[in-house]
Amino acid sequence: MTKQAGEVVARVIPNPLPATPYTIKSFDPSSAASLFLGVTPPISTAESTEREKEVTATLMEELRRQNTFESVEEARLRETVLGRVAAVVKKFVYEVSLSRGLSEAAANAAGGKIFTFGSYRLGVHGPGSDIDTLCVVPKHVSREDFFEKFEPMLRDVEDATEVSGVPEAYVPIIKTKISGIPLDFLMARLALSSIPDDLSLKDDNLLRNLDERCVRSLGGSRVNDEILRLVPHVEVYRDSLRCIKLWAQRRAIYSNVNGFLGGVAWAILVARICQLYPNATAGAIVSRFFIIMYQWSWPQPVLLKQIEEGPLQVRVWNPKLYPADRSHRMPIITPAYPAMCSTHNVTASTQMIVTEEFKKGADIVDKVIVGTASWSELFQKHDFFHKYRYYLQVIASTGTAELQIKWAGTVESRIRQLVMKLEYVDSLILAHPFIKGFDQVSHCITEEEVRQVAQGQISDVVAKRTKADIEGLDGSSTVYSTTFYIGLLIEPKPLGAVGPRRLDISYPTTEFSKLVKMWEKYDEDTMGIVVRNIKSSALPDYVFDEGERQPKQALKRPKTSKGSGKSSNTSPDMPNKKRRLVHTLSHAVNEIKTPQLPLGENAAVATGAH
Repeated sequence: MTKQAGEVVARVIPNPLPATPYTIKSFDPSSAASLFLGVTPPISTAESTEREKEVTATLMEELRRQNTFESVEEARLRETVLGRVAAVVKKFVYEVSLSRGLSEAAANAAGGKIFTFGSYRLGVHGPGSDIDTLCVVPKHVSREDFFEKFEPMLRDVEDATEVSGVPEAYVPIIKTKISGIPLDFLMARLALSSIPDDLSLKDDNLLRNLDERCVRSLGGSRVNDEILRLVPHVEVYRDSLRCIKLWAQRRAIYSNVNGFLGGVAWAILVARICQLYPNATAGAIVSRFFIIMYQWSWPQPVLLKQIEEGPLQVRVWNPKLYPADRSHRMPIITPAYPAMCSTHNVTASTQMIVTEEFKKGADIVDKVIVGTASWSELFQKHDFFHKYRYYLQVIASTGTAELQIKWAGTVESRIRQLVMKLEYVDSLILAHPFIKGFDQVSHCITEEEVRQVAQGQISDVVAKRTKADIEGLDGSSTVYSTTFYIGLLIEPKPLGAVGPRRLDISYPTTEFSKLVKMWEKYDEDTMGIVVRNIKSSALPDYVFDEGERQPKQALKRPKTSKGSGKSSNTSPDMPNKKRRLVHTLSHAVNEIKTPQLPLGENAAVATGAH
């Protein structure tokens, strides 16, 4: 029986280690001029230069140094765990089938199958990465069965820990760890009486008569399979994507929920560059990636193939038809039917930040290629907590760990709305959300301490107190809090202006608080939400790595021009008063030359605009 892409019967794993150096079988445009991959012809079908091959080898060495590859032992453990999970899914379907009155033979034939998706399916996962796993079941198995029967069965699996179902999620999910390997389970119920072992998800007709949640659950696996089908060389693609993922994570721009780009969007962007340079090595792909993405004519969409209609009465991304689709700032479109925009969360601020990071990345890789920089410079940590003079803290708090996960997740999912409201504030150039929250557990012995913790003011005494310290004390309680940060870039004071600047953000912050409190499970007695602004000098130590924090005096205001005696409202990242406001981010970025493709390569080819 032939195994289909991405499926798991008993054992499946993408090759965890790259074949380096690779042998690339050339894409020959003359033999199949009309058969190129993508919506336009390639920019260049030339093979990479010797220098590009050399920097590819050094890139792979650096990725290994950065610990982006799992060990052979962990890879084998993943195979084993997936084999066990595949057996549990079949047992689950069998038991539900019997409970529905099916015969023993019919229950055995009902099948049930798992498919992987996400970084594991694409072959770019690292040590400790989770495995996104889709459970495909026949029509007589319900979503209720998934949470009421499959979830308890997972709890009984040997070495299973932290089993937690979220049935009300946009894409309902069960999370767990088995033998230390994190897994995220989705379920799709097909309109079939049995699920054969050789089932492929490629056929669009499988989506017929499914509810929206099942269509969404199937989407991840179908999109991944389609991406791998649409790239000329899978190994080159994987190595290039592994590099870009690490870069985006280090630069704190890898987060769909916060208005940046998520895993699917980065995967599609890298795939598009691979289509445009079908014979290039990973080093050359990464170099072209930054240049072309910096020059991209947004909102021109990034497509891996033409958008297709299909058998369902569902919305396919179409800016001509839907005003909401027209509003997408950086549309990156999924290649599997129904085509969707993977970047609908991008805001004006996050687009500006990502674009500047493309420019910085292009400059570093250019220096790597000419030999004046190393790949490690591309993966340097972000400077978010050094970048701005003022920050907003958004603090979500509750009294239990379980409730905190849900409340903090709800607040985080709406941070983007706050950013969009802040973008309308006069004199605020940019609102920069950080990509993750900071969790803290505080053991309090008075109501005043509880109130202060909820306000984001955790004293050293409270911070050092342990659970044992408060056991048996009347009036003591534990507060779980998650703090999110937004950096604020403020216009410099106009020349000649006197007195302090006033930045009124009361309206967007009040509206945001109202918005999160509209959650149907919100309870004002058990959930807290506070938004407050702080100076960079007041940032808590926990946002910095050890030794990273600058001395406090380094954060003082710089003096204005000689003789004025007044302090300015600028910081190193702000444009000088005399500069035009289009230069909104760091002075250093503004001095980076605009990246250009090598002579003879035209980026306009990528959009069909040449």
